[in-house]
Amino acid sequence: MKKVALTCLVFLMGILLTTSALSAADKAAIQKQVDEIVAAIDGGKTAADFKDAAKREPYYVFIMQENGSLLVHPSLEGQSLKEKAAVVYNAVVKATPAGTWVDYEWQGKMKHTYAKRTKSGLIVGSGYSD
Repeated sequence: MKKVALTCLVFLMGILLTTSALSAADKAAIQKQVDEIVAAIDGGKTAADFKDAAKREPYYVFIMQENGSLLVHPSLEGQSLKEKAAVVYNAVVKATPAGTWVDYEWQGKMKHTYAKRTKSGLIVGSGYSD
């Protein structure tokens, strides 16, 4: 019986460690993607130059004005995140020029979003859910 319990415990630990590793890889890929877009916008590109980023899989990108107006988003482009999803808006508006991770619950799932401000004040973000 102890052998079975120990085997189950080892198996469970393996799953948890694998999940953590995937999250770390996800976070690195997301952060790199957002950082590159912010650098490009700071270098003279416009939000419109990244409309295709809203279609990227598995981590789409959104670009938003501070007032919540979405310039780039897979389904809410041209709409206000502040009006459509205040919980999400209140989290991502905490973006800094250095970039920050914010967490919030949306539609029953925990979301983790890396958000970073451009020099002009746009907010670029992307994330994943649990």
